[in-house]
Amino acid sequence: MYIVIEGQDGTGKSTQAELLADYFRAQGKTVLTLHEPDGELSQAHDIHDLILVKGKDYNLEPITNLLLFTAARCELWNKLAKPVLKKGGIVISARNWWSTLAYQGYGEGIPIKSIKDLTTSLLPKEYVKPEKSAILILSNEERKKREETRGKTLETFEVKGNEFQDKVNKGYEAIAKDLSIPTIEATGTIEEVNKKLKTLFQI
Repeated sequence: MYIVIEGQDGTGKSTQAELLADYFRAQGKTVLTLHEPDGELSQAHDIHDLILVKGKDYNLEPITNLLLFTAARCELWNKLAKPVLKKGGIVISARNWWSTLAYQGYGEGIPIKSIKDLTTSLLPKEYVKPEKSAILILSNEERKKREETRGKTLETFEVKGNEFQDKVNKGYEAIAKDLSIPTIEATGTIEEVNKKLKTLFQI
C-alpha cells in the first residue's frame, strides 16, 4: 500500500507520516517512510540540498526545479519504494508530485499540464495515483506560528513572501478538487489530526 500525506510547509506531514508508520509497525507490517525530495537516499538528498538550500538561494529557474524534483522522485521510487511495495510492505510518503504542482505550477507559474505530462511519462500509475492520500490544509497565519515555534532555518520556498504562499495554498485547494484528493484541516492537535487520517484511511 502506498500512502501520501501532502500539504503546505508546516502542516505536519512528516509527523503524521511517522505516526502512521508506527501504527502499522505495531501490527507487524514492514513500513518505509519517505520525505520527498530526499528520503534518506544519498543521490536524492544531494538534489534536495541543491534546490532547498538552507540560508542560500541559487535562484534556480522554475523548470530546473521541476526537472530536479522529478529526478529525485524517480530515484526514490525505483530504489526505495518499489522494492518495499513488491514485497507487500507499506510506503508512507510526506509529499509526492503534487508538491511540484503546488510550488512549481501554481507558485512559480509552470503550466500544470507540463508537470502532469512529465510526471506521468516517467513514473508509474501506482506513484501518480496513490492508494490512500490526503492533503493537510493550514492557514498562512497558523503556518507562520508553527514555523516560529519550530525555530529551524527556513529553506528556499519557505522564505518566499505571502503572495507566493497564498498561490501555493490556493494551488493545493485546486489540486484537491482536480484530482479528487481528500483534505483535512490541520489546525488541531497532532493526535486530533492523526485520528482524522485514520478515519479517512479506514484503519
